[in-house]
Amino acid sequence: MTEQQINSSADISLAQAADIKRVFAKQKSHALTLRNSTADNRIAKIKKLRDAVLERRESIYRACYDDFRKPETEVDLTEIFPVKLEANHAIKQLKKWMKPVHVMPTRVTFGTRSYIRHEPMGVNLIISPWNYPVNLTLCPLVSALAAGNTAILKPSEMTPHTSAFLRELIDDLFDENEVALFEGDAEVSQQLLDLPFNHIFFTGSPAVGKIVMAAAAKHLSKVTLELGGKSPVIIDQSADIKQAAKTVVFTKYTNNGQTCIAPDYVYVHQAVQHEFVAEIKQAINRAYGQTPDIQLTNQDYARIINNHHHQRIKGLIDDAIEHGAQLDAGGITGNDGENYIPPTVLSNIDKTSKIMKEEIFGPLLPILVFGDINEVIDHINSNEKPLALYIFTKDQELARKILNGTSSGDACINTGLIHYLHANLPFGGVNHSGIGKSHGIYGFRAFSHERSVVRNLFAPTLLLAPPYNRFVKWLAKSVVKYMS
Repeated sequence: MTEQQINSSADISLAQAADIKRVFAKQKSHALTLRNSTADNRIAKIKKLRDAVLERRESIYRACYDDFRKPETEVDLTEIFPVKLEANHAIKQLKKWMKPVHVMPTRVTFGTRSYIRHEPMGVNLIISPWNYPVNLTLCPLVSALAAGNTAILKPSEMTPHTSAFLRELIDDLFDENEVALFEGDAEVSQQLLDLPFNHIFFTGSPAVGKIVMAAAAKHLSKVTLELGGKSPVIIDQSADIKQAAKTVVFTKYTNNGQTCIAPDYVYVHQAVQHEFVAEIKQAINRAYGQTPDIQLTNQDYARIINNHHHQRIKGLIDDAIEHGAQLDAGGITGNDGENYIPPTVLSNIDKTSKIMKEEIFGPLLPILVFGDINEVIDHINSNEKPLALYIFTKDQELARKILNGTSSGDACINTGLIHYLHANLPFGGVNHSGIGKSHGIYGFRAFSHERSVVRNLFAPTLLLAPPYNRFVKWLAKSVVKYMS
């Protein structure tokens, strides 16, 4: 790079940083007026966003295909539908969510009336990932708008076509003093993180989540971190093996395995190990084709996002095989230029191999065998808490034992992924897999400040005020003794 190019790049960076600060200042000022926004004001914005997404479906199809050959049906199910679902739920419930929540007085606060107000946080930053670029950008935005906030969006540079679509969408729908979007790489993210946002909503890897949290700590910004981890599947011998295999194939290979709540590895009971592997292979063939050539040309199968991740996943396969893993399906990666890796199943896994240490985020399914469920529970507890846990069993007592013995962000029994679409459930991780919850009222709360308000009616509080004479001392001791 020449000196002139370096200076030009620096000028662009300085100009963009100045633009970011300008927009932030405008939003900070406008956020004060939004504190008085009504439910109807907010609902109108959400409807406008929802309708625009539905009207521009063809543009979304093209952008997602151009970025990583995402099939149209998967775009409908995993990008557009979740946004519509989140928007419709907020539109229907928002007036109820915004009402003050009245709380009963305690014995100590007898004579008062109290309630909780949900107030806008103010200026919010939403940093979204590349794997579901529309869904994971716009669903948090719905929650931010529902709570009466302004927002700055930063989508991933790894999906440039979709990020460009989102930029056009936001520019068309909103004034920049209310919602704005900045494209760019990690440098842009850092420029944004240097600002004192009231709340930061980040979706991505735990490694980057730590960077976001550290940046937020400088301003004591509130954070919601939607991260990831190695989400396990447990297949008990009592499970419906055919149904379990179909579910695992669907939840694992959708979006080419690039899903934060996709199964990362499977523990199957030794009594049904061979049956399960056979059913997995049949389910793959039904979904994506009977031969490698048919799978390669299948239009219902996305691609790895870029060559860097393609090489990383190839490395996981090679390392697993070097450690003695058996390749039961897939493994042929084809033309590197296409970033294609077929649905892959590996068994006889060495727990020291990389595939059991790193979050896969690709179409590889390691299968381990167990005889004693306590071994599985111990293994899960020896690692970071996962974002999701999937249990397949007809034994309710066993399911209860697993839930009581482990910790995960969320869990499903005899199903998978569907909890993400449950508008009345909180979604999110725990510790390493995430901080905070989202979706529905939980997303509304994430972007809100819960402000406690106490109004005095006839509370005898001043009876305990100084001077501390004999009566006040007696009354204080009585309160300590009896008012619990």
